[in-house]
Parts: sequence; C-alpha cells; structure tokens
Amino acid sequence: MTISKLDQLKKMTTIVADTGDIQSIQQYKPTDATTNPSLIYQAAQMDEYQNLVDSAIASGNGNLAVIMDKLSVAFGVEILKTVPGRVSTEVDARLSFDTQQTIDKAHELIALYKESGISKERILIKVASTWEGIKAAEVLEKEGISCNLTLLFSKAQAIACADSGITLISPFVGRILDWFKKAEGKDSYLPSEDPGVVSVQDIYNYYKKFGFKTVVMGASFRNTDEVIELAGCDLLTIAPKWLDELQNATGNVEKKLSADDAKDMQIEKIDMDEKTFRWMMNEDAMATEKLSEGIRNFAKDLVKLEEYITAKM
Repeated sequence: MTISKLDQLKKMTTIVADTGDIQSIQQYKPTDATTNPSLIYQAAQMDEYQNLVDSAIASGNGNLAVIMDKLSVAFGVEILKTVPGRVSTEVDARLSFDTQQTIDKAHELIALYKESGISKERILIKVASTWEGIKAAEVLEKEGISCNLTLLFSKAQAIACADSGITLISPFVGRILDWFKKAEGKDSYLPSEDPGVVSVQDIYNYYKKFGFKTVVMGASFRNTDEVIELAGCDLLTIAPKWLDELQNATGNVEKKLSADDAKDMQIEKIDMDEKTFRWMMNEDAMATEKLSEGIRNFAKDLVKLEEYITAKM
C-alpha cells in the first residue's frame, strides 16, 4: 500500500490545519487547528457558517467588540469538535503594542471558551511577536494560559519567546521567502536554500541545542517543498490547498530536523533583553518589515469583518 506524503509527515511532525473552514479540517484530520482574522473573515462569509455569525450577533447585545470575540470563539468551539488537540484564537492585532490590553483580551477569550464548556488546556492564545506581545504572553503563561506567538520572522523574536516561557511559536516560512525573492530579484530558490526554511531550521536547532521547552510550528507556506524540508519540526500548520497536494502525493519523505542532531551543533547562545531585541530587529529589515506588514494586514481584515458584521446587525 502506497503511503501519502501527508501520512508520512504525520508520523514525524504534528500536523495543524491553517483554516477556519471546519469541513477542510474534517477532511484532513489534523491534530490541531489555527485561525487568524483573515481566515475568520473568509469563513464568516461562507453560507455554511452563517449560523455562527447570526448566533454571535444575537448574543452580543449590540456590542461589536463582544460580537467579534464571540464569533472567534464560536469558530474555535466548532473546530474543537473535530480536532483532538488545540485551537489557536488570535488577540486583536490592533493591541499588538499594548501589553496590558493584550492580557485583558486573552482573559476575555478564555472566559468565553469556559462559558462554552471548553477548558483553557485546549486553547492557544495567539499574539503577535512584538516585544509587548511577548511580555503579555509571558504573564499569561505564568497564569497557565498557553500562547502561540505569531508573525514571527527572526531569531530575535524566537529567543525572546523561549526566554519568556512561551508554549509555541509560529515562524512564517512563506512570507520570509516572499521578502527575499523581491529583495534579491529571484524567482525561486532550491527547497533546501529557501530563506524561510533556513530560518525555521535555525530556530529549531537553537531551541533543541539549549533545551528550551517552546515548540516550533512552521507556518505560512508557499509550496509543499517548504513543508517537506521541515519534516521533523515539532508542528507544521498547513493550509487546505497544500494538505490536499500532500495527501495526493507519494514518494519518500525524509526527516530533516532532529533534536538529537541539534544538540551536537556549534551554536552561540544569545542573552536576550529588550535593548538586544530591538537592536536585532532594527538590523533585520526583513523581520521588521514583515512584522509591521502582518499586523497591518490582520488589522485590515478585522476592520473588514467588523464592517461585514455591522451590516448584518
């Protein structure tokens, strides 16, 4: 019997569905699922999920902020009926530079999940990897609320997250590739030389070398070659388009990342504080630009979703 590349990957990496579409999650049977404002906006316009939209509006008492939170949680609750693991729910991107408001919003989301009978153990609160976001997540982790630090593009962000005891990070493979293709005027890279792949490999090896408990979830893929090059990563969150391609592809999938191999590597340990973080980010044009762009785009999709909800109220 021929085993698909997706099934081979599942034996060495936890597969996460990167979608708000419950039907796709049911089809590919991932362990976990993750959403973001862009994915929720897309799903909220689909006919099959209008009941979730209508219910959030009905129970929000005309308060748009409450309705938005209830809608995010409603999608999370539905997803958790399908996946055995956890779902990531994102804090409003417009709070990315406010530590206390990020903490407060996370508490509100966790409370809504609790009202729906979902324990915090099944939730990852998703926060942008700004310094303020990382510090908010550090507080939440100490309270027993697990976090997923997103929009992560650099080793500086990754080290700050690990030092802060964050549960999981989501480095954005494809968006790193996008930046380098434009900056270097290249149409493509060999899979093993893909800048996004190399970045995640570097972070993974750093974590395993120094025994950090924070796990790495590669995200935002542009092709299945990037996915295959990260076989062995702790987790990979993959959009339905690439899940389908991997499900229908055959051929040997080789493990590329190994915690044991990382322990023998010569890697310099970096002491991270706020000044070091901000300087390393300043020196990394790609990470600075992609982080800012990502926050802006998530915020834009939140506004679009708010306008869509307002029109239906």
